[in-house]
Amino acid sequence: MMRRATIYSIATTVGVSPSTVSRAFSRPEMVKSELRERIVATARDLGYSPNRAARGLATGRTGVIGMLVPDVENPFFPPLIRAVQDAARDKDAELLLIDSELSSTAEQELVDRIRPQVDGLIIASPRLPSKRLHEVLDGIPAVIVNRSMRSLPGVVCDNTPALQEIADHLHHLGHRRIALLRGPRAAWAATHRAKAVRTWAEAKDVELIELRPFEAQFADGRAAAQQVVASDASAVFAFDDLMAAGVISGLSELGKSIPDDLSIVGCDDVLLAQTMTPSLTTVSAPFTELGRASVDSLTELLAGNTPRTVTLPGTPMLRGTVGPARA
Repeated sequence: MMRRATIYSIATTVGVSPSTVSRAFSRPEMVKSELRERIVATARDLGYSPNRAARGLATGRTGVIGMLVPDVENPFFPPLIRAVQDAARDKDAELLLIDSELSSTAEQELVDRIRPQVDGLIIASPRLPSKRLHEVLDGIPAVIVNRSMRSLPGVVCDNTPALQEIADHLHHLGHRRIALLRGPRAAWAATHRAKAVRTWAEAKDVELIELRPFEAQFADGRAAAQQVVASDASAVFAFDDLMAAGVISGLSELGKSIPDDLSIVGCDDVLLAQTMTPSLTTVSAPFTELGRASVDSLTELLAGNTPRTVTLPGTPMLRGTVGPARA
Protein backbone atom coordinates (compact mmCIF):
# COMPACT_ATOMS: atom_id res chain seq x y z
CA MET A 1 0.00 0.00 0.00
CA MET A 2 1.39 3.41 -1.01
CA ARG A 3 1.98 5.73 1.97
CA ARG A 4 0.46 9.21 1.95
CA ALA A 5 2.95 11.97 1.14
CA THR A 6 3.75 14.36 3.99
CA ILE A 7 5.90 17.45 4.48
CA TYR A 8 8.48 15.09 6.00
CA SER A 9 8.72 12.85 2.92
CA ILE A 10 8.93 15.95 0.72
CA ALA A 11 11.67 17.38 2.96
CA THR A 12 13.66 14.15 2.72
CA THR A 13 13.33 14.05 -1.07
CA VAL A 14 14.34 17.70 -1.55
CA GLY A 15 16.96 17.68 1.19
CA VAL A 16 15.55 20.47 3.35
CA SER A 17 13.92 20.71 6.75
CA PRO A 18 10.17 20.02 7.22
CA SER A 19 9.75 23.62 8.42
CA THR A 20 11.08 24.89 5.08
CA VAL A 21 8.53 22.75 3.24
CA SER A 22 5.79 24.10 5.49
CA ARG A 23 6.84 27.70 4.81
CA ALA A 24 6.89 27.04 1.05
CA PHE A 25 3.13 26.50 1.25
CA SER A 26 2.08 28.78 4.13
CA ARG A 27 4.52 31.69 3.69
CA PRO A 28 5.89 31.33 0.13
CA GLU A 29 7.38 34.84 0.22
CA MET A 30 9.85 33.59 2.88
CA VAL A 31 11.33 30.85 0.65
CA LYS A 32 13.62 31.55 -2.29
CA SER A 33 11.75 31.12 -5.55
CA GLU A 34 14.02 28.40 -6.98
CA LEU A 35 13.78 26.30 -3.83
CA ARG A 36 10.05 26.90 -3.54
CA GLU A 37 9.53 25.69 -7.11
CA ARG A 38 11.53 22.50 -6.35
CA ILE A 39 9.41 21.86 -3.25
CA VAL A 40 6.13 22.44 -5.10
CA ALA A 41 7.24 20.22 -8.01
CA THR A 42 8.27 17.43 -5.63
CA ALA A 43 4.99 17.73 -3.73
CA ARG A 44 3.12 17.43 -7.01
CA ASP A 45 5.13 14.35 -8.03
CA LEU A 46 4.46 12.70 -4.66
CA GLY A 47 0.76 13.54 -4.77
CA TYR A 48 0.87 15.87 -1.76
CA SER A 49 -1.98 18.31 -1.15
CA PRO A 50 -1.60 20.74 1.78
CA ASN A 51 -4.41 20.52 4.32
CA ARG A 52 -5.86 24.00 4.80
CA ALA A 53 -7.13 23.34 8.32
CA ALA A 54 -3.82 21.92 9.49
CA ARG A 55 -1.95 24.77 7.85
CA GLY A 56 -4.23 27.22 9.63
CA LEU A 57 -3.40 25.69 13.00
CA ALA A 58 0.31 26.01 12.25
CA THR A 59 0.23 29.52 10.82
CA GLY A 60 -2.76 31.14 12.50
CA ARG A 61 -4.26 31.86 9.09
CA THR A 62 -7.52 30.72 7.58
CA GLY A 63 -6.53 30.85 3.91
CA VAL A 64 -9.67 32.94 3.31
CA ILE A 65 -9.95 36.51 2.00
CA GLY A 66 -13.11 38.47 2.74
CA MET A 67 -14.58 40.75 0.10
CA LEU A 68 -17.26 43.29 0.97
CA VAL A 69 -19.29 44.96 -1.79
CA PRO A 70 -22.14 47.47 -1.42
CA ASP A 71 -24.50 45.97 -4.02
CA VAL A 72 -23.84 42.63 -5.68
CA GLU A 73 -26.66 43.30 -8.17
CA ASN A 74 -24.89 46.36 -9.59
CA PRO A 75 -23.21 45.12 -12.80
CA PHE A 76 -19.93 46.83 -11.84
CA PHE A 77 -19.25 44.32 -9.09
CA PRO A 78 -19.58 40.82 -10.65
CA PRO A 79 -16.56 41.25 -12.98
CA LEU A 80 -14.57 42.78 -10.11
CA ILE A 81 -15.54 39.88 -7.83
CA ARG A 82 -14.52 37.37 -10.49
CA ALA A 83 -11.17 39.13 -10.94
CA VAL A 84 -10.50 39.09 -7.19
CA GLN A 85 -11.53 35.45 -6.95
CA ASP A 86 -9.19 34.45 -9.79
CA ALA A 87 -6.31 36.37 -8.23
CA ALA A 88 -7.02 34.85 -4.80
CA ARG A 89 -7.05 31.35 -6.28
CA ASP A 90 -3.59 32.02 -7.71
CA LYS A 91 -2.50 32.70 -4.11
CA ASP A 92 -4.16 29.46 -2.95
CA ALA A 93 -6.79 31.43 -1.04
CA GLU A 94 -10.57 31.19 -0.94
CA LEU A 95 -12.92 34.16 -1.23
CA LEU A 96 -15.74 34.93 1.20
CA LEU A 97 -18.16 37.41 -0.39
CA ILE A 98 -20.42 39.72 1.61
CA ASP A 99 -23.01 42.21 0.33
CA SER A 100 -23.82 45.21 2.54
CA GLU A 101 -26.90 46.09 0.44
CA LEU A 102 -25.98 49.79 0.26
CA SER A 103 -26.02 50.14 4.06
CA SER A 104 -23.11 51.75 5.89
CA THR A 105 -24.48 50.31 9.15
CA ALA A 106 -24.38 46.83 7.64
CA GLU A 107 -20.78 47.41 6.52
CA GLN A 108 -19.68 47.85 10.12
CA GLU A 109 -21.68 44.87 11.39
CA LEU A 110 -20.48 42.58 8.60
CA VAL A 111 -16.81 43.45 9.11
CA ASP A 112 -17.14 42.67 12.82
CA ARG A 113 -18.91 39.39 12.06
CA ILE A 114 -16.45 37.98 9.53
CA ARG A 115 -13.26 39.29 11.13
CA PRO A 116 -12.43 35.95 12.84
CA GLN A 117 -13.07 33.98 9.64
CA VAL A 118 -10.66 35.74 7.28
CA ASP A 119 -6.99 36.67 7.02
CA GLY A 120 -7.79 40.07 5.55
CA LEU A 121 -10.40 42.12 3.75
CA ILE A 122 -10.90 43.70 0.34
CA ILE A 123 -13.61 46.35 0.60
CA ALA A 124 -15.05 47.73 -2.62
CA SER A 125 -16.64 51.20 -2.68
CA PRO A 126 -17.28 51.44 1.08
CA ARG A 127 -19.98 53.85 2.24
CA LEU A 128 -18.78 54.44 5.82
CA PRO A 129 -17.21 57.86 6.59
CA SER A 130 -13.41 57.74 6.57
CA LYS A 131 -12.94 58.12 10.34
CA ARG A 132 -15.46 55.41 11.14
CA LEU A 133 -14.03 53.08 8.50
CA HIS A 134 -10.55 53.41 10.01
CA GLU A 135 -12.00 52.48 13.41
CA VAL A 136 -13.92 49.49 12.04
CA LEU A 137 -10.85 48.14 10.24
CA ASP A 138 -8.51 48.56 13.19
CA GLY A 139 -6.51 45.38 13.71
CA ILE A 140 -7.35 43.63 10.45
CA PRO A 141 -5.38 43.88 7.18
CA ALA A 142 -7.59 45.60 4.62
CA VAL A 143 -7.36 47.02 1.11
CA ILE A 144 -9.88 49.54 -0.23
CA VAL A 145 -10.97 49.33 -3.87
CA ASN A 146 -12.61 52.20 -5.75
CA ARG A 147 -11.95 54.75 -3.01
CA SER A 148 -8.82 56.64 -2.04
CA MET A 149 -8.12 56.98 1.69
CA ARG A 150 -5.19 58.17 3.74
CA SER A 151 -3.27 55.51 5.69
CA LEU A 152 -5.19 52.64 4.10
CA PRO A 153 -3.81 50.88 1.02
CA GLY A 154 -6.07 51.22 -1.97
CA VAL A 155 -6.60 50.33 -5.59
CA VAL A 156 -8.45 52.89 -7.70
CA CYS A 157 -9.31 53.53 -11.31
CA ASP A 158 -8.60 57.11 -12.40
CA ASN A 159 -11.23 57.90 -15.02
CA THR A 160 -10.38 61.60 -15.28
CA PRO A 161 -8.32 61.55 -18.53
CA ALA A 162 -10.80 59.18 -20.23
CA LEU A 163 -13.87 61.19 -19.21
CA GLN A 164 -12.24 64.39 -20.39
CA GLU A 165 -11.27 62.79 -23.68
CA ILE A 166 -14.91 61.83 -24.24
CA ALA A 167 -15.93 65.36 -23.22
CA ASP A 168 -13.54 66.77 -25.84
CA HIS A 169 -15.22 64.51 -28.41
CA LEU A 170 -18.63 65.87 -27.39
CA HIS A 171 -17.31 69.41 -27.70
CA HIS A 172 -15.99 68.62 -31.18
CA LEU A 173 -19.48 67.37 -32.08
CA GLY A 174 -20.95 70.74 -31.10
CA HIS A 175 -22.29 70.06 -27.61
CA ARG A 176 -22.25 73.21 -25.48
CA ARG A 177 -24.94 72.45 -22.85
CA ILE A 178 -24.20 69.26 -20.92
CA ALA A 179 -25.97 67.64 -17.98
CA LEU A 180 -24.08 65.80 -15.24
CA LEU A 181 -26.00 63.22 -13.20
CA ARG A 182 -24.03 62.94 -10.00
CA GLY A 183 -23.73 59.60 -8.23
CA PRO A 184 -24.38 58.60 -4.60
CA ARG A 185 -23.38 61.19 -1.98
CA ALA A 186 -21.27 58.71 0.00
CA ALA A 187 -19.43 57.31 -3.04
CA TRP A 188 -15.83 58.46 -3.57
CA ALA A 189 -16.12 57.57 -7.26
CA ALA A 190 -19.09 59.92 -7.65
CA THR A 191 -17.10 62.86 -6.30
CA HIS A 192 -14.06 61.96 -8.38
CA ARG A 193 -16.01 61.60 -11.64
CA ALA A 194 -18.03 64.77 -11.11
CA LYS A 195 -14.85 66.73 -10.46
CA ALA A 196 -13.31 65.43 -13.71
CA VAL A 197 -16.26 66.65 -15.79
CA ARG A 198 -16.62 69.89 -13.84
CA THR A 199 -12.92 70.78 -14.23
CA TRP A 200 -13.12 70.12 -17.96
CA ALA A 201 -16.27 72.26 -18.37
CA GLU A 202 -14.74 75.20 -16.50
CA ALA A 203 -11.95 75.36 -19.10
CA LYS A 204 -14.36 75.27 -22.07
CA ASP A 205 -17.17 77.37 -23.47
CA VAL A 206 -19.63 74.86 -22.03
CA GLU A 207 -22.58 75.19 -19.68
CA LEU A 208 -22.65 72.30 -17.21
CA ILE A 209 -25.95 71.54 -15.49
CA GLU A 210 -25.40 69.40 -12.40
CA LEU A 211 -28.42 67.38 -11.35
CA ARG A 212 -28.87 66.08 -7.81
CA PRO A 213 -27.05 62.99 -6.55
CA PHE A 214 -28.71 59.75 -7.64
CA GLU A 215 -28.16 56.18 -6.52
CA ALA A 216 -26.34 53.95 -9.00
CA GLN A 217 -29.59 52.29 -9.99
CA PHE A 218 -31.52 51.80 -13.24
CA ALA A 219 -34.67 53.22 -11.62
CA ASP A 220 -32.88 56.40 -10.53
CA GLY A 221 -31.56 56.98 -14.03
CA ARG A 222 -34.99 56.43 -15.51
CA ALA A 223 -36.53 58.87 -13.03
CA ALA A 224 -33.87 61.46 -13.95
CA ALA A 225 -34.90 61.51 -17.62
CA GLN A 226 -37.55 64.18 -17.00
CA GLN A 227 -34.94 66.46 -15.39
CA VAL A 228 -32.57 65.84 -18.29
CA VAL A 229 -35.20 66.96 -20.78
CA ALA A 230 -36.06 70.00 -18.64
CA SER A 231 -32.39 71.00 -18.54
CA ASP A 232 -32.36 71.36 -22.33
CA ALA A 233 -28.94 69.70 -22.41
CA SER A 234 -27.82 68.05 -25.64
CA ALA A 235 -25.49 65.56 -23.90
CA VAL A 236 -25.51 63.75 -20.56
CA PHE A 237 -22.80 62.26 -18.35
CA ALA A 238 -24.33 59.61 -16.09
CA PHE A 239 -22.49 58.40 -13.00
CA ASP A 240 -22.26 54.84 -14.33
CA ASP A 241 -23.55 52.53 -17.06
CA LEU A 242 -26.55 51.28 -15.07
CA MET A 243 -27.75 54.82 -14.47
CA ALA A 244 -27.12 55.68 -18.13
CA ALA A 245 -29.26 52.71 -19.22
CA GLY A 246 -32.06 53.99 -17.00
CA VAL A 247 -31.78 57.48 -18.51
CA ILE A 248 -32.01 56.04 -22.02
CA SER A 249 -35.11 54.06 -21.05
CA GLY A 250 -36.75 57.12 -19.52
CA LEU A 251 -35.90 59.31 -22.50
CA SER A 252 -37.35 56.72 -24.86
CA GLU A 253 -40.65 56.86 -22.96
CA LEU A 254 -40.57 60.64 -23.41
CA GLY A 255 -40.17 60.22 -27.16
CA LYS A 256 -36.49 61.09 -27.31
CA SER A 257 -34.11 59.25 -29.63
CA ILE A 258 -30.48 58.40 -28.78
CA PRO A 259 -28.19 59.85 -30.12
CA ASP A 260 -30.32 62.00 -32.46
CA ASP A 261 -31.93 64.04 -29.67
CA LEU A 262 -29.40 63.53 -26.88
CA SER A 263 -25.97 61.96 -26.46
CA ILE A 264 -25.42 59.76 -23.39
CA VAL A 265 -22.17 58.76 -21.67
CA GLY A 266 -21.79 56.17 -18.92
CA CYS A 267 -18.82 54.87 -16.95
CA ASP A 268 -17.30 51.42 -16.19
CA ASP A 269 -18.08 49.51 -19.42
CA VAL A 270 -20.00 46.64 -17.83
CA LEU A 271 -21.54 43.98 -20.05
CA LEU A 272 -24.80 45.94 -20.23
CA ALA A 273 -22.99 48.85 -21.93
CA GLN A 274 -21.69 46.57 -24.67
CA THR A 275 -24.92 44.69 -25.36
CA MET A 276 -27.55 47.47 -25.34
CA THR A 277 -28.68 49.09 -28.61
CA PRO A 278 -27.15 51.44 -29.44
CA SER A 279 -24.07 50.37 -27.49
CA LEU A 280 -23.07 52.83 -24.79
CA THR A 281 -20.23 55.33 -24.97
CA THR A 282 -18.43 54.90 -21.67
CA VAL A 283 -15.12 54.52 -19.83
CA SER A 284 -13.81 50.97 -19.57
CA ALA A 285 -12.55 49.92 -16.13
CA PRO A 286 -9.61 47.45 -16.02
CA PHE A 287 -11.41 44.85 -13.88
CA THR A 288 -8.77 42.12 -14.17
CA GLU A 289 -5.98 44.48 -13.13
CA LEU A 290 -8.09 45.96 -10.29
CA GLY A 291 -8.71 42.50 -8.89
CA ARG A 292 -5.12 41.36 -9.19
CA ALA A 293 -3.73 44.55 -7.66
CA SER A 294 -6.10 44.37 -4.69
CA VAL A 295 -5.11 40.78 -3.89
CA ASP A 296 -1.41 41.58 -4.36
CA SER A 297 -1.72 44.53 -1.98
CA LEU A 298 -3.47 42.41 0.63
CA THR A 299 -0.76 39.74 0.26
CA GLU A 300 1.88 42.40 0.94
CA LEU A 301 0.01 43.52 4.05
CA LEU A 302 -0.17 39.95 5.33
CA ALA A 303 3.58 39.65 4.79
CA GLY A 304 4.16 42.67 7.01
CA ASN A 305 4.86 45.17 4.24
CA THR A 306 3.16 48.48 3.48
CA PRO A 307 1.83 48.47 -0.09
CA ARG A 308 1.45 51.69 -2.01
CA THR A 309 -1.87 52.88 -3.40
CA VAL A 310 -2.30 51.56 -6.95
CA THR A 311 -3.89 53.82 -9.56
CA LEU A 312 -5.01 52.31 -12.87
CA PRO A 313 -6.32 54.23 -15.89
CA GLY A 314 -9.75 53.92 -17.47
CA THR A 315 -10.08 53.71 -21.26
CA PRO A 316 -12.56 55.79 -23.32
CA MET A 317 -14.94 53.72 -25.45
CA LEU A 318 -16.71 55.77 -28.12
CA ARG A 319 -19.86 53.96 -29.26
CA GLY A 320 -23.33 54.54 -30.58
CA THR A 321 -24.93 56.72 -27.90
CA VAL A 322 -22.91 59.80 -28.87
CA GLY A 323 -23.57 61.89 -31.97
CA PRO A 324 -23.55 65.48 -33.23
CA ALA A 325 -25.43 68.09 -31.19
CA ARG A 326 -28.94 68.71 -32.45
CA ALA A 327 -29.37 71.81 -34.56
